[in-house]
Amino acid sequence: MANMVEATKREIGEIIAKAYAKAVENGTLPTGGEGVQGTIDIPRDEKNGDYASAWAMAAAKPLGLPPRKIAEALVDALDLADSYFLEVEIAGPGFLNFRLSDHWYRDVLQAVETMGADYGRIDIGQNARVMVEFVSANPTGAMTIGNARGGVLGDTMASVLDRAGYDVYREFYVNDAGNQVELFAVSLEARYIQLIRGEDAAAFPENGYHGEDIRELAKVFYEEHGDVYLDVDEASRREALKDFGLKYNIAKMERDLKNYGITYDRWFMESELYDSGYLEETVKLLIDGGYTYEKDGALWLNLVDLGAEKDDVLRRANGHYTYFAADIAYHRDKFIRRGFDRVIDVWGADHHGHAIRFKKILPAIGVEPDKLDFLIMQLVRLTRDGETVRVSKRTGKSITLADLLDEIPRDAARFFFSTKPDTHLEFDLGLAVRQDSENPVYYIQYAHARICSLVKMLAEEGETVVPAENVDLTCIAGLAEHNLIKRIASLPEEIRMAARDYDPSKLNRYASDLAASFHSFYSHCRIKGEAAEVLRARLKLADTARSVIATCLDILGVSAPERM
Repeated sequence: MANMVEATKREIGEIIAKAYAKAVENGTLPTGGEGVQGTIDIPRDEKNGDYASAWAMAAAKPLGLPPRKIAEALVDALDLADSYFLEVEIAGPGFLNFRLSDHWYRDVLQAVETMGADYGRIDIGQNARVMVEFVSANPTGAMTIGNARGGVLGDTMASVLDRAGYDVYREFYVNDAGNQVELFAVSLEARYIQLIRGEDAAAFPENGYHGEDIRELAKVFYEEHGDVYLDVDEASRREALKDFGLKYNIAKMERDLKNYGITYDRWFMESELYDSGYLEETVKLLIDGGYTYEKDGALWLNLVDLGAEKDDVLRRANGHYTYFAADIAYHRDKFIRRGFDRVIDVWGADHHGHAIRFKKILPAIGVEPDKLDFLIMQLVRLTRDGETVRVSKRTGKSITLADLLDEIPRDAARFFFSTKPDTHLEFDLGLAVRQDSENPVYYIQYAHARICSLVKMLAEEGETVVPAENVDLTCIAGLAEHNLIKRIASLPEEIRMAARDYDPSKLNRYASDLAASFHSFYSHCRIKGEAAEVLRARLKLADTARSVIATCLDILGVSAPERM
């Protein structure tokens, strides 16, 4: 079974349904409970069984009987032959507590052995085409810490969806058109002229890009082209500087993101929407549909009538289209022209209002609003020794993605940024470089490396990992062993819930819990030096845990070292 948790719950439902039908047949329970769907949960306390059903409580009203009496009748009629269960007990007001049999534990080991690196793959997506668009930082400067968090969330979300059976496509939307790019060109032009003729030779635009990176970029341009562009017309000079600057910055973004473990299926250029006429066509579609009006020379989108808090400008009085207009055309391209079944945009908290307004207009371009989802992430605060960190040790400037990866390992950055997206993140730079159990990514990787060392050492002594069918399950029947196997079994369910909730941090927490379960098992259950059957059974369990830890780290984009 791909998802043992789901399969187990389904089997409990089937067992109860059959028991109820038998109880009705023999007259111990009345009819009326055929449509009852009681909850089935995994109890926190093992004393309450491995799985617990509240069917008897849900059936009390339609059957007109006390839950405990219903539970007693069901237990008398239960047939556990050839099932995953050893026994069922009645607890409290009528809970049915199921205890797992060796058959279940063997099937978990067998599933991991059979599927290998594909263990955890499920098919809730049924190959639906899903685009995850993330980072999409303006190519006018370096990527920020916010982009660093968005990169991990988007990339990990895409990996989760891939594991859940979706056909996933990663995309970066490059804002290489519009007002901010023109301002970028003007800023570069000023720095280029100043570099050659002095600071007073060109006035710098008040609302221009004042960062040192613009000076550095102008210097690189000058080193390549000299003063050739001083004598050309202004439009040609700005176009050359813009093209050079965008190409240079986009190439740097690609390098930085690749260094971060992120690659895309496509870098989509906003300019394509302008050059192809698709933006103009989309705006005309809105005009013809009666969704716009003109005011003060600008073209407005009437969003208030669609339930939004305010309207948005589509085209300014100077004839330039807005970011909002381009974004509408871009999403029309995603859904209508390229045919994606679903799109997930990873945006920062400052885009929350924009996201709400944006979904209001989708029906006007032929898109169902439910097909677009937003993963909104909150802010990041970098700390070291309890103090807020705002500048890089290396550059003395605001910390960028590149600066961050110079200071801490990529694995730590990816793991720390994969926490729950809708919460503010306090990122402890000191913790990220620690090599002890306090550092969660080190703790997980150490579990993997520890198992690899164990397997290698025992292999040198002639003890290899045996197939699951040859494992004596009585040798791994303790609480620590069973808890580890149950944790291993839950990976497909964690993937299902992470895909359902758009919350990749579930895999972050799962990896930590799995490592903790292994460390607990390893401290309670000796392997080396035990009797042959015990050694082989426990070694198989340890190696199974290793495989699943590696799979989980792969989803998170974190390495699984064999030595530490």
